[in-house]
Amino acid sequence: MKILSSIIIYLIIFISYSTSYAGEVNFHGFVQGNLSSRITGEKTPDPVEGGDFISGGEKIRGEVTGGSGESDFALKVDMAHDAISNTDEIDIREGYIDYRSTDYDLRIGRQIITWGIGDLLFINDIYPKNYSALFSGQPMEYLKTGSDAVKISTYSDVISAELVIIPFFEPNTLPDPKRFSLYMPMTITGIEEPRNEIDNTETALRIYRQIHGFDTSLYVYKGFYKTPGMRPASSTTAVLFYPKLAVYGFSVQGNFADGVLGLEGGYYDSLDDRNGSDLSTPNSTTKYILGYSRQFWTDFTAGIQFYGEYMHEYSNYEASLPAGFPKTDKLHQLITLRLTQMLKYNTLRLSLFSFYSPDDEDYFIIPEMRYNISDSLWTEVGFNLFGGKDSRTFFGQFDKNDNLFTTLRYEF
Repeated sequence: MKILSSIIIYLIIFISYSTSYAGEVNFHGFVQGNLSSRITGEKTPDPVEGGDFISGGEKIRGEVTGGSGESDFALKVDMAHDAISNTDEIDIREGYIDYRSTDYDLRIGRQIITWGIGDLLFINDIYPKNYSALFSGQPMEYLKTGSDAVKISTYSDVISAELVIIPFFEPNTLPDPKRFSLYMPMTITGIEEPRNEIDNTETALRIYRQIHGFDTSLYVYKGFYKTPGMRPASSTTAVLFYPKLAVYGFSVQGNFADGVLGLEGGYYDSLDDRNGSDLSTPNSTTKYILGYSRQFWTDFTAGIQFYGEYMHEYSNYEASLPAGFPKTDKLHQLITLRLTQMLKYNTLRLSLFSFYSPDDEDYFIIPEMRYNISDSLWTEVGFNLFGGKDSRTFFGQFDKNDNLFTTLRYEF
């Protein structure tokens, strides 16, 4: 009922608004089929969704944009059929109204916001992600999830800023154990999300300008972790919850040595567990990304990133660990590599993206091929390949979920 009510409200607002600008309304969309099949032969325990297929179904996207003068609007709605669970869903990807003045820009409604410089790595981009979509090979745009928010932007020759206010919490979407084989040390009996109260409103601020040719930003955020902690309810069961979080960070990116160099960092202040003694709540951490990308020859680019998480109050974390419980390293590291080659007048794209953790000794590799059959029709096929020394590490736990995915989309 909540979803249906939201859809009705959005449609009423946008239909009423768009009729005022009937001559300036544009309609776009696409029809898409997507399929992801596990290639390891493993099954999950779920009798309905635990077979070979991780995802599969069809989507129809309707997109309406328009506006005039000082204001614009956009509405992007997906109507999706999930062939595995045989269910239908309507998803409002974005639905917002823009207002522009000489002093500021205002955007109100559901919107996808992207901050930071990371390539599939996120520090100051604290907005919700859909990792289930990423790990099952859905088009990359579905990694990002919209937020119901108010965004105010101001610009000047000296400094510019964005303020984001999010009254309704939305978490990351994590892989479903019905469809993914996962490491689950305890049985989950419930999920506690922050209540829709004024005190739980998330706020984020970005201040930015160019300094000596480098795009430089400062970030501040106060809200909640988007990935849950696990609070034990008994010796074998637990409840998921979302601890309070503040983030203070920066990013710098610009041209360097015939390529693009970027540095991003952030301090994650775990407001509910600053002394690090509560095992159910993440410790405060310092995170960083150092990245460099370059075009080495015609239509071939390569990029590498070094990512790290340094855990504070580590001795208190170690003291709180039960005997035999897997331990996280004080410094967790990731190295990513992206290779992209365009062929056939940029109609064929061959790409590879890989994650590797030297401390966890696990990996995630995505080789992919996309071909534009025409200006309106394209297809892609690829693999999600996981592995690791220990089945309890982040990527290692997905070792049984290697999958082949394919997408066919017609845009209109």
